[in-house]
Amino acid sequence: MTAHAPLIIDIAGLRLSQVDRRRLSHPLVGGIILFARNWDSRAQLCELCGDIKRLRSDLLILVDHEGGRVQRFRTDGFTHLPAMRVLGQMWQGEAGAEPQTSALQATRAATACGYVMGAELRACGVDLTFAPVLDLDHGPSGVIGDRAFSPDAAVVSLLAKSLMHGLLQSGMANCGKHFPGHGFAAADSHTDRVVDRRSLKAILAQDAAPYGWLGTSLSSVMPAHVVYPRVDTRPAGFSSRWLEDILRTRLGFSGAIFSDDLSMAGARQIDGELVSPTGAALVALQAGCDMVLLCNQSLDGNTAIDDWIGGMEQAARSGQWRPRPASEQRRLGLVPPSFTIDWDALMVQPLYMRSLDLIP
Repeated sequence: MTAHAPLIIDIAGLRLSQVDRRRLSHPLVGGIILFARNWDSRAQLCELCGDIKRLRSDLLILVDHEGGRVQRFRTDGFTHLPAMRVLGQMWQGEAGAEPQTSALQATRAATACGYVMGAELRACGVDLTFAPVLDLDHGPSGVIGDRAFSPDAAVVSLLAKSLMHGLLQSGMANCGKHFPGHGFAAADSHTDRVVDRRSLKAILAQDAAPYGWLGTSLSSVMPAHVVYPRVDTRPAGFSSRWLEDILRTRLGFSGAIFSDDLSMAGARQIDGELVSPTGAALVALQAGCDMVLLCNQSLDGNTAIDDWIGGMEQAARSGQWRPRPASEQRRLGLVPPSFTIDWDALMVQPLYMRSLDLIP
């Protein structure tokens, strides 16, 4: 029916049900995002990821696994990674420390974190984690907070690039988030409509600066469900001004764009009207997203995912949405090679052991 599989869905449990298999087999579905409820042990996670790939080898297996308080897998051998603010504090160094030495130690630690993060996930079959966070730590945002490296855009960029280098060493792509920046506004887009009233000039000079500096290194980007009314009345993830004019054209980004979760409060109101997940997906895709996520809708027999898939099918048939082959190529470009290192082999790999010693 289509040469573009933009929908990212979730599952309820530790194994694929027949309903999950049917949904994941649909040609509009391009990936699955895992949560803590999908984790019991490494063996179980490996079995789940293997089952997904046996069903469809092209499906992206995704997770939010940043370190700190956002880390889905924490037991059975997974390293407890620090919050990114810890790396920013390393950059600042102790009182009287040589600034260059502190900065170099922090970038080395960031690379180690990225490698361990990616290598452990890849050893279990996960394709991509939504990291690094590129938001600036302005202070008021509780939802970002210590997930950010620093309030300084240059420090964020250099530490993020180091972490991305570690991910690349592990065979994993990256995803910078939340474009153009979620760190300034205090509200949480999971539960509220978030507004940032700064000018485009101010945002480009501060929060969005890492996206320009890292443009050739970023594999993918996730925009914020934040409204910047001095630029556009729509949240960034639904705005062609932000995604096409600014991110792609002005900042030169050519990778994949994921929407943030379309079930979040910040995604449910567009142009002053409440929208369904299908309506939100259509606006996001038309604005420039390549893939769209709908999370936590598989629980308790909820039919929201089936309704979403059906709504997108109808939109494709009626011409409301046209598949983009370029978007599909960007999605497939994030799928890593099938080879993954065995966990036991990883544990004695010199680079892995050295990286563990460098993690703060």
